[in-house]
Amino acid sequence: MSSLPLPSTPSRARLPLSGLLALAAASFVTILTEAMPAGLLPQIGADLSIPPALVGQMVTVYALGSLLAAIPLVAFTRGWRRRPLLMLAIAGFALVNTVTALSHSYPLTLAARFFAGVFAGLLWALVAGHAGRMVAPSMQGRAIAVAMLGAPLALSLGIPAGTLLGTGVGWRPAFLVMSVLSLLLLGWVRWQVPDFPGQAAGQRPSVKRVFLLPGVRPVLAVMLGFVLAHNILYTYIAPFLVQAGSGVRVDLVLLAFGLASLAGIWITGLLIDRWLRELVLASTVVFGLTALVLGLAAGSAPAVYVGVTLWGLAYGGAGTLFQSASAQAAGASADVAQSMVVTAWNLAIAGGGLVGGLLLQGVGAGALPWSLIALLAPALWLAWRAPHGFPAR
Repeated sequence: MSSLPLPSTPSRARLPLSGLLALAAASFVTILTEAMPAGLLPQIGADLSIPPALVGQMVTVYALGSLLAAIPLVAFTRGWRRRPLLMLAIAGFALVNTVTALSHSYPLTLAARFFAGVFAGLLWALVAGHAGRMVAPSMQGRAIAVAMLGAPLALSLGIPAGTLLGTGVGWRPAFLVMSVLSLLLLGWVRWQVPDFPGQAAGQRPSVKRVFLLPGVRPVLAVMLGFVLAHNILYTYIAPFLVQAGSGVRVDLVLLAFGLASLAGIWITGLLIDRWLRELVLASTVVFGLTALVLGLAAGSAPAVYVGVTLWGLAYGGAGTLFQSASAQAAGASADVAQSMVVTAWNLAIAGGGLVGGLLLQGVGAGALPWSLIALLAPALWLAWRAPHGFPAR
């Protein structure tokens, strides 16, 4: 199993927490930028004089930007030094969030959101590989787990706080606050995150060759099934919970999911460097059991809360697990593999909304958990049968 290129400094004998937390802050800002419009949909719609459906497209074009740009942009910048490229992506967030905050034109706002997605695709492709290069091979999983901590924190704490801020002082100041955070983050990254060279011209395998490396395709396939299953249910969790009656509140369910996700990524960070394969298999099994519980006992409030908590535990470390597996499978071409992870992840987000919507419209919310099992069963089989993607210790 190949490992990422490593710096030859004494600091890699322990976790460089300040630098890794700077990367986590970058992922926090990325998720916050992505999801903020969903929490402030009425305010944005009223200010721009557009219906809620058009405000929702601010999230859609963001995902489209990441989907289209991640692979070609990372392939184009493989020769660039890593820290300046990382800082360019963060500076991009400061720019596009400022434009979003100041714009009174819906087309200009959509353009800013599209480029926000472009910068997000670049940043997500860089974070895991950069974190892995900062430490010794035996600590790469934990380093990536710390760097990915910003995502669940943004989902569980940042977005509710941002929504509260936007409701209190207006959605435009909320976006300007994110711009200020991005500028402060630039200084933090420059101070605490080490730089690494890009790949030399003769050492850059094509995107196709990286895709064909043993282990890369199984990781992408398992991740696609896992994340697609998550988004089918998560996107339509509100209509699904109607079956449970008044004993279940959507906000409390999402809070339980968010807190369990934090616990999941903590557990993943502790165990990933020795038990990556086992964690992937266990997460998939637990997620499948969750779907079974929700499918059989959707009308029981206690069963729903238990199921959602298990779901959060299973899903919390998913990003870390799949990015670590992808980086290890790709070795020196980790950033290119991460761009494929970004693309597949965004496909799963879009596919979850589409497939879940068709199921909801066609057979009702009760079918959602069973569709998850149909996706997770082959994902589990493939993870079990993929020694290159998820190698045994």
